[in-house]
Amino acid sequence: MAHKWWQDSVVYQIYPMSFQDSNNDGIGDLPGIQSRLPYLKKLGVDVIWLNPIYQSPNKDNGYDIADYEAINPIYGTMDDFDNLLEATHKNGIKLLMDLVVNHTSDQHKWFKESKKSRDNQYADYYIWRDPVDGHEPNNWGAAFGGSAWTYVKERGQYYLHLFAPGQPDLNWENPEVRQSIWKLMRFWLDKGVDGFRMDVINLISKPDGLPDAPAPANYATVENVVADGPKLNDYLHEMNDQVLSHYDVMTVGEMPSSKPEDAIEYTGLKSNELNMVFQFEHVSLSANPDKRLGKWNDAPVKLTDLKRALSRWQVELDGKGWNSLYWNNHDQPRAVSKFANDDPKYRVRAAKMLGNTLHMMQGTPYVYEGEELGMTNVHYTSLDQYEDLESINSYHELVDQNHDVDGQTMLKYLANVSRDNARTPMQWDDQENAGFSQAKPWFALNPNYKTINVASELEDPQSVFYYYQKLIALRHDSELIRYGTYEEVDSENSEVFAYRRHYAGKTLLVMSNFTDQTVIRDYDQASADELLISNYDDDQGVKLRPYESKVYIK
Repeated sequence: MAHKWWQDSVVYQIYPMSFQDSNNDGIGDLPGIQSRLPYLKKLGVDVIWLNPIYQSPNKDNGYDIADYEAINPIYGTMDDFDNLLEATHKNGIKLLMDLVVNHTSDQHKWFKESKKSRDNQYADYYIWRDPVDGHEPNNWGAAFGGSAWTYVKERGQYYLHLFAPGQPDLNWENPEVRQSIWKLMRFWLDKGVDGFRMDVINLISKPDGLPDAPAPANYATVENVVADGPKLNDYLHEMNDQVLSHYDVMTVGEMPSSKPEDAIEYTGLKSNELNMVFQFEHVSLSANPDKRLGKWNDAPVKLTDLKRALSRWQVELDGKGWNSLYWNNHDQPRAVSKFANDDPKYRVRAAKMLGNTLHMMQGTPYVYEGEELGMTNVHYTSLDQYEDLESINSYHELVDQNHDVDGQTMLKYLANVSRDNARTPMQWDDQENAGFSQAKPWFALNPNYKTINVASELEDPQSVFYYYQKLIALRHDSELIRYGTYEEVDSENSEVFAYRRHYAGKTLLVMSNFTDQTVIRDYDQASADELLISNYDDDQGVKLRPYESKVYIK
């Protein structure tokens, strides 16, 4: 089977608000991104993915879109976007947009009209239901807390919002809604964008009858109830037939609760839907054993669980689908803090170790801004330091309202897994505001920018940046790394993540020590022909020092 360009690519994710400010208003923008294209070209990435830049009231950092065909003025103008797209392509880099079509903003013209009455052009663009016994139609809870339903007096009905009340869910059952979505997709593809990352795309088909979720209390979590609904396949086929098949593009669908068999169904190499999914299995491993607290926890991830999750996707998608490889993104804490060790004593080696472990797998790697520097969690200690709606709402609900956990414990949990850890401004240098802006940034910098920044790493040949640069170059040069089959090694070992890749008679052996201790492991590395890459300068054979990671080829 011929390989596609997106199988050979490495993607760099940009959170525009936090990347680079060009006009000194404290907010990152499109001209700022354009000014940093030489940096991205130096790193060696093939594609950039932009988090939403559309017109939005920013109740959920742009994931509440008020106009799909307009640029949010805080980021610039449509001319700025056109210039960025042209410059990106001139640098040999492709550009993905973030497509958010499970829901819109409540400020979108469709919703403003829909809420006025039950019989206008947009009346059925959203999911409306009559009250049941004077309250919400079912017990569904919103992802950011509270009920997933909000009452509108003008219609005498509730509308569904799986996320914030300002993010009403679109009614995909309505063919006019789908045609409106195909139109906005063509708008961007006709401009020349190279594809879409699709936000919670497997939630667009709701279960028939919208039944109550099984739950001991009000406002149940409904991700498992809604995910992969009965018509999702139909909708994705129609999207491909009407839009995607007419362009040479890359698509990745964010699919919470998805399993490998779901990914194969919706993104299989022989299917006509999407190219790959973002699955959440490996980033959801440290959930709290107290079900009331969901993801809020500060327990370390068990390596055996991590290996099981990542290996499962490698094995089950091989030859059938394609993996998206990522450690962190705008919704996840910093990888080196969550999966390894951000202590200054270990941070650099630990960040390189994570890079080795992921980038030697089969799939398309995604690098989140600052990951290539080994940026860390910000380790906030007070609620007033947070900006993220999910973090703030969860604190108030679990601490103030339900008394499920005390405040200090919850703050430790936020410091470990809050989305705000990923959203602090990019650390360009050690000057005031880290080279991000000459004005006060919209969100506080991580104080460690004085030591962790682009300028210092570009001057250090042993930096995390140059290690990532080498990992990307190795992938570009090696079909074994890009396409090889996967074989897990020593699966029950709780200290070392080891695996082999096989392709065209060659074998790759990857071994990573996830601990701060020296361990001895013999995986027949002595028989290898070459040590391809390592985060230590010398190879001590069966000895793996703290966070040591080595890749051999035979």
